[in-house]
Amino acid sequence: MTRKTHTGLTLQDLRNDVIGIDTMVPLLDGSERSYVFLDNGASTPTFGKVMDCIRSFLPWYSGVHRGTGFKSVVATEIFDRTHEVVARFVGADVKRNMVVFTKNTTECVNKLSNRWGFGPADVVITTGMEHHSNDLPWRKNAKVVHVGIMPDGSLDLEGLQDAIRRHKGNLRVVAVSGASNITGICQPIHRIAEWAHEADAAIFVDAAQLAPHRRIDMRPDDDPGHIDFLALSAHKMYAPFGIGVLVGPIDFFEQGEPDMVGGGVVDVVTLDEVIWKHAPHKDEAGSPNVVGAVALAESIAILESVGMETIREHERALLEYACTRLRKIEGVTLYGPTSDFAGRVGVIPFTVDGMHHALVAAILSAEGGIGVRNGFFCAQPYVKKLLGISKEQELDAGCGVGDGDRSGTPGMVRASLGCYSNEADLDAFIAMVDRIVRGDYKGTYRQDPVSGSFLPEGFEPDLSKYFPFFDSVVPAKNRTYSEAS
Repeated sequence: MTRKTHTGLTLQDLRNDVIGIDTMVPLLDGSERSYVFLDNGASTPTFGKVMDCIRSFLPWYSGVHRGTGFKSVVATEIFDRTHEVVARFVGADVKRNMVVFTKNTTECVNKLSNRWGFGPADVVITTGMEHHSNDLPWRKNAKVVHVGIMPDGSLDLEGLQDAIRRHKGNLRVVAVSGASNITGICQPIHRIAEWAHEADAAIFVDAAQLAPHRRIDMRPDDDPGHIDFLALSAHKMYAPFGIGVLVGPIDFFEQGEPDMVGGGVVDVVTLDEVIWKHAPHKDEAGSPNVVGAVALAESIAILESVGMETIREHERALLEYACTRLRKIEGVTLYGPTSDFAGRVGVIPFTVDGMHHALVAAILSAEGGIGVRNGFFCAQPYVKKLLGISKEQELDAGCGVGDGDRSGTPGMVRASLGCYSNEADLDAFIAMVDRIVRGDYKGTYRQDPVSGSFLPEGFEPDLSKYFPFFDSVVPAKNRTYSEAS
């Protein structure tokens, strides 16, 4: 069975193929406009070609690995091949490494941490710029050392190298993000891998934000810069159907017991004994998300047809275009390096002087039809550092949270690009930011202290008009226009 490939696709082809690209949304003034989606760092939309692929597969959908019917045989073959597609996409040697499908990157990191078998003295080094998902799972099972960041938000590489040297002997894993979900800064992952290997440790790369924007090459296992473990999420790669990917050595997954047990992970079960299946099956408990795997494989084929280098340069140009114009708006503060656009993926974090981040996001949505994200973006230590919040201030900033009051919680606004984004999207966004700074917005916004979000008074669109799942208008008190987590 040969996987279908795409040839000759362009960036404009991708934009034309994005499902929902022309979706109309209501504005506060009673009009509608095409939605401008700049929250791709959280989740991307999907392509029409991915949906077409799913529709073609669904007549063959069946249980995999445990059936002899023809549909099961076809589905099993396809599902197994999707593992190979993903492995090739990240440059993994399939003879020595394998792909495990999970729900998302968060589950990948938890699985890896739980499967490691850390001892009391074992150390994991991570950084102060990580998503909570590449921090908290390690804290559960090992001593975690956090390496700091530089004033511009980049990683303190000298500090990281020094920490790796100091903890040699107890160091087991160096866990870093391939690209920050806050500033978009890309890490020199292969150089860090060399440092980790010199200390007889492994490297794990959280590639959730890197994979949609950059070509990844884990390199051969005997290469000093080889990436030992890597994870990514399909919902950030234009295949939002609930699947994540963990890549690592076959030998690692063959050892020990799986962290989740049940159907599909065993060869033999008696009342006294269990014999586990070989990897990756022993780590994919239950009925797998075959549709999600198919969607991811198809999305990879689409992205590869355009070319990851083409996507990289397109997003670099857009990032430079946006940041250059935003810097000219007095009252807007940008975070992260503003000169090395080649070393960043398309993420634009900013604040507006004197305005709550949630208010800025709410106005962008209600009056501009522009979707962004605000808050901490699941990276509280990093955002607080970028905002200059000291440890003493941290106790007060947003301290009402414990009392159910988020009205004072600090944060930023984040606009994040996709491969299909264009200058027109950014023009609409920048124009609206300029209006907000000048106070040229129409609504009166009140803050919900429980969520911290701002709601425009008198704006209660009938959601059933836009999606019939809703039987009636959802009360405004149950709606939010921003996310401050």
